[in-house]
Amino acid sequence: MEPEFNIRGQFVDIKNRSVYPAEVSVADGHIKAIDKIDDAPEKFILPGFIDAHVHIESSMLVPSEFARLAVVHGTVAVVSDSHEIANVCGMDGINYMIENSKKVNFKFYFGAPSCVPATAFETSGATINSKDIDQLLQRDEILYLAEMMNWPGVIHNEEEVMRKINLARKHGKPIDGHAPGLRGEQAALYAAAGISTDHECFQYEEAIEKLSLGMKIIIREGSAAKNFDELIDLIDHHARNLMFCSDDKHPDSLAEGHINQLAARAIAKGKDLFDVLQVACINPINHYGLQVGQLRPGDPADFILANNLEDFKIEKTYINGQLQSEFGVTKIQHQTHPLINNFDATPKTKEDFLIKAPSNRAWVIHAQDRQLVTKSQVLEIKTQNGYAIPDPERDILKIALINRYHHCQPAVAFIKNFGLKEGAIASSVAHDSHNIVVVGTDDELMAKSVNLIIEHRGGLSVVNSSASEIVPLPVGGLMSAGDGYQIAADYTKLDKMAKALGTTLQSPFMTLSFMALLVIPEIKLSDKGLFNGNTFGFLNVFV
Repeated sequence: MEPEFNIRGQFVDIKNRSVYPAEVSVADGHIKAIDKIDDAPEKFILPGFIDAHVHIESSMLVPSEFARLAVVHGTVAVVSDSHEIANVCGMDGINYMIENSKKVNFKFYFGAPSCVPATAFETSGATINSKDIDQLLQRDEILYLAEMMNWPGVIHNEEEVMRKINLARKHGKPIDGHAPGLRGEQAALYAAAGISTDHECFQYEEAIEKLSLGMKIIIREGSAAKNFDELIDLIDHHARNLMFCSDDKHPDSLAEGHINQLAARAIAKGKDLFDVLQVACINPINHYGLQVGQLRPGDPADFILANNLEDFKIEKTYINGQLQSEFGVTKIQHQTHPLINNFDATPKTKEDFLIKAPSNRAWVIHAQDRQLVTKSQVLEIKTQNGYAIPDPERDILKIALINRYHHCQPAVAFIKNFGLKEGAIASSVAHDSHNIVVVGTDDELMAKSVNLIIEHRGGLSVVNSSASEIVPLPVGGLMSAGDGYQIAADYTKLDKMAKALGTTLQSPFMTLSFMALLVIPEIKLSDKGLFNGNTFGFLNVFV
């Protein structure tokens, strides 16, 4: 039995678009009554924030630890797609996330990963087929079919793709989309298949077109992809069809803020308070059918107290009537949980990263700061003794993908805009199959960076000629089971070390992790070779 208590403050009534003094009565974890009063303290009572699309794994924290950090910022619920751990550990990975999330009083809502693996052009650790999807969609914890990244399969009516979509319809659960840059007839076909959202829009006109097709747009601002500034003006006329999300949020960034930051930025841009809160607090509940309170009598007592309605500094967060954070301090306790992994890579040598040069011209991936998309260029490559080598002076570095599930030779190509002057950075977080990705100025340092990760069965590493460092991620090679604030501090240290090597990318490890995401154009690197995301086919590295 939860205790009864009353809270007095300035009640933010989103539905009726007003703010007034009120007393909120809570009993048995629910809102018992909301009564107008003559006077109340200058603190604001409003529904909790909701992240409408996030991969918990990208925080490098298990769900119970993610909750400890997020709740401090007024987040009471997240809509989570576990396709990262599913690509590594399959159904066992999804079960792991669900069971771990139950250890804390925080509202996690999971989707059935629709694209595991994301493509047939890479090696993953598992496959989630339509039979698995049917099983998942029957579970109470699974509220939707997670992002359908295989948009070509949708518009061409591929049998297995459509079977998954039809299963979601059969179970009455919404279908999330993922179609960056898709426009015109193809976008219309995609939406007509029943795709209800897209969080990948990076252009205003693209978002307007998808809204006209009946899709809801989830405005994303994560650690790598930042689309808020481009899309926030949608709120002026489309507030009821928008949501906010982080998609991928590194631990240092999560420690600083969450959806509350997006609400504050929207207000700073002059957007209407009630429209902003409709997007941040209410729309995900309505779209996904979340059991999250909207501050109405009878609702679960999920709400927050903010000291103002401009920067949304959170004083207290309540979930199911329990105080879960107070003045920046989490009240959710650290939980222990067994590890799960799938890692069978063998150590590499510098010779493994050699690449013969049949010509001195090659395709080069051009990484984009704060974006998941890349550009592509054909550039002259430096060679030595018949082999292509990195050229740090021209910022043309080597990138390699190492299969972490089987012993194979690395796939090696070239990349620009990482800016390393000396050294290598590597990661076993490499969307979506999570093989090992490394960028470096030297074959030997690349091998050392990769071998650190192999030794720890997952992690992020930085190596130069005089030092090396790793943040181990033993849960699926994606997450730590340790204290979230310590992981955030360790990650911050590693990020600074990477930037000391010369990179000017805002979040080099997050950008690195998307260099293997084949479903995002233009060109990326699979463990099987260089891949063109526009034509969905492989490219020869050399021209």
